[in-house]
Amino acid sequence: MAITEFSKRYHEKMLPGYESGFLETDPEFIELFDNFAFDEVINQDDFDDRTRFMAILAALLGCQGIDEFKEMLPAALNFVVTPVEEKEIVYQAAAYLGIGRVFPFLHAVNDVLTARGIKLPLENQSTTTPDDRLEKGVQAQVDIFGEGMKEFYKSGPEESRHINHWLADNCFGDYYTRTGLDLKQREMITFCFLAAQGGCEPQLTSHAAANMKMGNDKQFLIKIISQCLPYIGYPRSLNALRCVNEAEKLL
Repeated sequence: MAITEFSKRYHEKMLPGYESGFLETDPEFIELFDNFAFDEVINQDDFDDRTRFMAILAALLGCQGIDEFKEMLPAALNFVVTPVEEKEIVYQAAAYLGIGRVFPFLHAVNDVLTARGIKLPLENQSTTTPDDRLEKGVQAQVDIFGEGMKEFYKSGPEESRHINHWLADNCFGDYYTRTGLDLKQREMITFCFLAAQGGCEPQLTSHAAANMKMGNDKQFLIKIISQCLPYIGYPRSLNALRCVNEAEKLL
């Protein structure tokens, strides 16, 4: 078996002039992986490269694939994912993965952008103030999940109600209200974070349903899972597919 011509061309588009050292030490593995990830998977769907690489970056955050993330950042830039979009994917990950897991990815994106000659910090994307972040966060929840979320931040047992409040003002008020990505894109990357990290199936089902409500339909989510599969593996991909099927029944 040899690396296919399509895989070679696609890899060159991703990373012009780059040759992996694994071609010398692990040629059989590279043939297997590249022919699958950069030919068979790419040709499974008529999917635009920009969306594909936004999903891959989010999935690599979710599964903690820091070394592959570093490789894919410049590839994403070459497929016109903007510096702002790369930053926003990493920023939003903090709400779903926690800073303990996101911290090295902040360094990675800064290193890649700086190496490209892009001056940091990038332009501000925040649209909220301390006074209105809760209100705007609640509105984002309503826009995504429906009117039932309007009072959700006040719900739950008194001893844990503050977490629902934080979900509204921090997760949605601080992050979802930012410019750079729209709500449909933010729900897509959230789906990728949750699918890739595993163990979050209730939340993944909920966000699969939210994606569908926002216009990222079942077929779109199946395409996302398919494109992320080489990076997160079969068990988490099959779990994500099950959650999509369950979410469809909720609508």
